[in-house]
Amino acid sequence: MLPKDLPHFKEKYGYGGFIHLDHHAERRARMVHDDGKFFREIDSKCWDPDERLDDCDLRGVDLQVLSTLPVMFSYWARPDDGLDLSRFLNDHLASIIHAHPKRFSGLGTVPLQSPKLAIKEMERCLDELGFAGVQIGTHVNDWNLDAPELFPFFEAASDLGAAIFVHPWDMMGEAKMPKYCLPWLVGMPAETSLAICSLIFGAVLERLPRLRICFAHGGGSFPGTLGRIEQGFLKRPDLCAVQNKVNPREYVKRIYVDSLVHDGEVLKLLLSLFGPEHIALGSDYPFPLGEHEPGKLIESMTDLDAKAKERLLSGTAKEWLGL
Repeated sequence: MLPKDLPHFKEKYGYGGFIHLDHHAERRARMVHDDGKFFREIDSKCWDPDERLDDCDLRGVDLQVLSTLPVMFSYWARPDDGLDLSRFLNDHLASIIHAHPKRFSGLGTVPLQSPKLAIKEMERCLDELGFAGVQIGTHVNDWNLDAPELFPFFEAASDLGAAIFVHPWDMMGEAKMPKYCLPWLVGMPAETSLAICSLIFGAVLERLPRLRICFAHGGGSFPGTLGRIEQGFLKRPDLCAVQNKVNPREYVKRIYVDSLVHDGEVLKLLLSLFGPEHIALGSDYPFPLGEHEPGKLIESMTDLDAKAKERLLSGTAKEWLGL
């Protein structure tokens, strides 16, 4: 979710690269970089809470978790400007949630280019704004998530009991696949696997067993390549088991993923690996690659009993969010 009116951050901060909205038609806007480069088209569901609530009522969604669009992370910005931008976005989300406290929860954004400032803003998100946690990207500029610079942030999140949601952004190899929506179809799943493998092999999850962390889009390509990842760990420990001697497979019951995979057979794979206790309903609302009717795939699984479906549709999310 975004504010309907975004400031021209280039004018505020004195340099470019930021997003603004061009409201070119009723209930529609273009997301445009301040150098004029088009990013994507969105509609009023990205800024109008009443439209969201209408859709939630129509689809039987009692509680929706709000977060910013990942392009707004702006990790490349100067740290103080990143903090200012994060506070602006978080204050907006808080205003929506506070107006509808029984229908919306929130995940804030933080300036991870400065872990110290990110911790400060995460604390504000939880203590002052009442958020369940924060949403972060799959990497931070040149840092993968195992970077030593980022460990204090994850340690603070564990200590605070913050829910961490990892969503891909700034996809690897994007320049090599400009056609066919491949950055979203190929790059995003690979980005999420990169994040999971970095946290496993870098021993972040091993050092922080209480960290509540969830990965978007069913964990991306990680579940489908877990066998290969494990084989690398077993056969090339000199390369893979440098910082962590624990088999990667041991962590599938320690992390969470969402259910947004669009395919019953893939969801069965997730269930066999993670179990319903670690899969939370994901919708990616309101975008085309999301699930138009949240929970429809789960409801269609005839071999799941009512208890497992309840866990997938709400129980896991509530546990992960600490609700």
